[in-house]
Amino acid sequence: MKILRVAANNRKHLFEVRTRRQNFVFPYANADPTPSADDRVAEAFVDPELRREAFTYRLASGAEGSVHIDAVLEYNEDPSYMADLALYRLTQAARARLESSGLSIREVARSLGTSPTQLYRLLDPTNYAKSLRQLMALLNLLGCDVEVEVKERRGRALS
Repeated sequence: MKILRVAANNRKHLFEVRTRRQNFVFPYANADPTPSADDRVAEAFVDPELRREAFTYRLASGAEGSVHIDAVLEYNEDPSYMADLALYRLTQAARARLESSGLSIREVARSLGTSPTQLYRLLDPTNYAKSLRQLMALLNLLGCDVEVEVKERRGRALS
């Protein structure tokens, strides 16, 4: 996701980030280095060197920091990003379990009834178009029990 615009709001102590889809906020307290009343944000801009997927800010002292869009999406608990993050974590768990299992890719693919190429796609942490069913089948084959827990979050539900 590309950032279209960023603005520093020293009064509210947060960055206002605009994307094509939505506007987000990111508090100064989560940035490193952290802006303060004595060291305010002097400049904030979308960073072309970071493929417009992050913004960079400079403090009055000259200190500089960058914030990636992923940090902004995670802070705002963007539903799409949070779903991708859960899928990423399951994929990483499957990769680690497969590496420590000693099983070959061909053997696992055969057991799942798929091709080695498809298994590699399933194990690709950047592929978010994969089937959760296949990923859970893989984890089960590798001796894992996957439990999905649904619980209330405080303060973030839609009304």
